[in-house]
Amino acid sequence: MPQNIGKNIKATVKGSTLTIVVDLDADFGPSSSGKTILIASSEGNQTVAKNSKGQEVKLGLNLYRKP
Repeated sequence: MPQNIGKNIKATVKGSTLTIVVDLDADFGPSSSGKTILIASSEGNQTVAKNSKGQEVKLGLNLYRKP
């Protein structure tokens, strides 16, 4: 089952494979500097799963485009 992570990021873990889905047409407005347009953000590092050793696996993602 997909897990929502931050803005516009869905993650699915199947076995030891992480699949990330992002809608590239999304638009969350300008970044804080105003130089780019935010498409997706995990809003910091987020725990997405545990590996086979029981260790937490984290994801940090920012996806953007030029205006």
